[in-house]
Amino acid sequence: MIEVYLAGTVDYQLAWDWQRERAGQVSRGEKPEALLLLQHPHVITLGRGSHSEHVLVTEEEGFRRGVQIVQVDRGGDVTYHGPGQLVGYPILSLSRRGNDARRYLRDLEEVLIRSLRDYALEASRKEGYTGVWVKDEKIAAIGVKLNRSRNNGFVTSHGFAVNVHTDLSFFQLIVPCGIQEYGVTSMRALGVDCTPEEFARVLLRHFHDVFEQPLDVKKVTSLPA
Repeated sequence: MIEVYLAGTVDYQLAWDWQRERAGQVSRGEKPEALLLLQHPHVITLGRGSHSEHVLVTEEEGFRRGVQIVQVDRGGDVTYHGPGQLVGYPILSLSRRGNDARRYLRDLEEVLIRSLRDYALEASRKEGYTGVWVKDEKIAAIGVKLNRSRNNGFVTSHGFAVNVHTDLSFFQLIVPCGIQEYGVTSMRALGVDCTPEEFARVLLRHFHDVFEQPLDVKKVTSLPA
């Protein structure tokens, strides 16, 4: 059973701390696997593969605009999270799935592609890139961390972000994922009127189908211990 928490809007640092704690608990067999679905206040995150020149504002300028800038331990480059974006953090044991990181990334993409296609959006993968695209614009980003577990396998953290009705102007503060030649889009920009909460319900159906595990879904007002 995967415990799913629908958590509303949560500060980025709180969610990151929760992921680290839960990943350790899953590794030690103390807690079941989990999926945290939420939104964040405005934040720019820099992954382990990030380049400082891909952040186009100073920390002071970001502060004035209400945007945090945080260095994190996931893979990938620079991305933005904010209101109107559904963010998902799966805390899953890959030892149950052959420790196949590539398959895990493809499975996350598959969940997102199927979910977006339910809204008649022609979402797909793009050769040479992670994430999900509609033509030449990225609609969902993926960046993960594989945490070494007790049994020498891996437990995942970080995850994916889908632009539902995100204010795309905030992506002008960065070079999204370090990709200069392609743009970003959202469901709303493509003519779909939907909320992150509504999209989460669709996504969970496909998450269950792709990962082939039952889900225990709970709406929470604070992150569980």
